[in-house]
Amino acid sequence: MKTLLKLEELALFLGCVYLFSRLSFGWWWFPALLLTPDLSMLGYVLNPAVGAFTYNIVHHRAAGIVVGLCGLALSSQWLMLAGIMLVAHTSFDRMLGYGLKYPDDFKHTSLGWIGRP
Repeated sequence: MKTLLKLEELALFLGCVYLFSRLSFGWWWFPALLLTPDLSMLGYVLNPAVGAFTYNIVHHRAAGIVVGLCGLALSSQWLMLAGIMLVAHTSFDRMLGYGLKYPDDFKHTSLGWIGRP
């Protein structure tokens, strides 16, 4: 089942690569922006609950979809780019086993514990 779920996330990631290709940005933007959503982890500087909240808001797939659709409705390539990158990043994270976070510990995710067998 894990392999099937990872393949699903790979398909979403590749879909984002395709959508990105339809925008008018240079290809260097994609790798440059792929990890920027992880800045949301700065909330963990305060405490795990704040960190989980900020991380989960940014890494929730619906956030990327809403931002991207707003960009489409407003004909804003920048908002479409932001939405695509949020979804691409989330799919990439989920392929690697990083899910949404529980407020007790950074390593406690919706996909299980990070680093535990």
